[in-house]
Amino acid sequence: MRHHHVLHVVAKMVIPLILLFALYVQFHGDFGPGGGFQAGVIFAAGLILYGLVFGVDRLRRVVPRDLVRGLAAGGVLLYAAVGVAGLLLGGSYLDYGVLLPDPMAGQHLGILLIEFGVGVTVAAVMTTLFYCFAG
Repeated sequence: MRHHHVLHVVAKMVIPLILLFALYVQFHGDFGPGGGFQAGVIFAAGLILYGLVFGVDRLRRVVPRDLVRGLAAGGVLLYAAVGVAGLLLGGSYLDYGVLLPDPMAGQHLGILLIEFGVGVTVAAVMTTLFYCFAG
């Protein structure tokens, strides 16, 4: 792929925009369409595009397998931790209203953390699937 200069230049311009758009979808999901799952898929698509254009070995140097595995587990643990925090603070599992003294602020914080956990997990799992199929 070293002789595809146009593809490399376009990818270098587009991939940061894809990752930035994924972050927008992630953190705008509270107020409109989007959220963790969509953002995770978009973020993983940017990483997969990088792997397809520049090579899987280079992607593995940028995003090692151990990091991806840790992020997948960390996202699930964040999701579970928010639920358990609700239980420990006297509410139900995933009852966000008890996370902060103001129930509306607690709802916002809880949804933000849950969606972030989902986004990290989805991006990590999609990247792991790419690693598995890419060999």
